[in-house]
Amino acid sequence: MTPARPLALAALLSASLAWPAAAHHGWGGYESGQEMTLTGTVQQIAFNNPHAMLNLQADGKLWHVVLAPPSRMSTRGLPADSIKPGQTVTVVGYPAKSDPAELRAERITAADKTIELR
Repeated sequence: MTPARPLALAALLSASLAWPAAAHHGWGGYESGQEMTLTGTVQQIAFNNPHAMLNLQADGKLWHVVLAPPSRMSTRGLPADSIKPGQTVTVVGYPAKSDPAELRAERITAADKTIELR
């Protein structure tokens, strides 16, 4: 093996590990200048990595809301059991450019607590 091969292999491995993280944190798919506030009823919640998510019935439609990573939500005062289906919550965030029923939440108010998610 030539000396360049281990270096090339290391570079390839580093690039392949970094790609999912770069793709994951691309928020360019959301309208950052169009803040929205939705108040509605939680239909379903998933407290999974990389982001917690919930389906919210609000304004006559079902919204898919992308929240913060579960560890951040717990650290800031909203652990997994603090939001349940049937509960009323308010989310403030930005709508997705490609999906008219998706919102990236910046803030959530649930159980009389308002939590900044970003």
